[in-house]
Amino acid sequence: MPKRYWWVIITYIITQFSVFLTANLVYNAFTVSKGEAIVYGSIISFVLGLIVVLFLMKPDMKLGLQQRDGASVGGIIIWSLLGAFIAIFSQGIANFIQTMVFGVEPGSENTQGIMEMTRAVPLFMIIPILAAPILEEIIFRKIIFGGLYKRTNFFIAALLSAVIFGLIHREPQHILVYGTMGLVFAYLYVKTKRIIVPIFAHMAMNGLVVIAQYNIDPAELEKQLNELQTILFGYF
Repeated sequence: MPKRYWWVIITYIITQFSVFLTANLVYNAFTVSKGEAIVYGSIISFVLGLIVVLFLMKPDMKLGLQQRDGASVGGIIIWSLLGAFIAIFSQGIANFIQTMVFGVEPGSENTQGIMEMTRAVPLFMIIPILAAPILEEIIFRKIIFGGLYKRTNFFIAALLSAVIFGLIHREPQHILVYGTMGLVFAYLYVKTKRIIVPIFAHMAMNGLVVIAQYNIDPAELEKQLNELQTILFGYF
């Protein structure tokens, strides 16, 4: 694995933990609440982390532009949009299975936390919609899945990278949901041979979720989701 890939992974880890530092700096420098300091600190850390990662990945971006066997511009657009809806549908099925079979309560604390911060500071949405999809797809699909895929096969590489993808979100009870999304994004990467496709699909999926939930009361949203689940799966 190229040395720059290790630096990308290290940068991602530093980005995650540096939020505590940047939040403290914001809190001491400006008149904001501790909650707002965490939000602004997260924005600063992830934006800086994204800039560093994109700089480290410049050689890969140049190779991607020269690659001729990958999806065309039209293919990128089609598979990105299709992939987003496949990911959302797969996520719904995974949610249904983990609720009905394993008794896991629906709803993600991670998503709820993201929405709370987005409602407090709308600028925060650049993290789930822009920064996180780019960072996560580069690390989990380009680097981890790509490296494993060269040494094993699609299913082993996709499964391992998807499990890691699920664990990194710190919600082991929802690993089936995160793992399913990881499998979808890995398939998009292999199918199109363009990492930009799972990145765009991931952005679109997160964007739809954030925009849909932004102005909806959490209790009302949960009620609607339960009703939708009954309509879709009530006969099974």
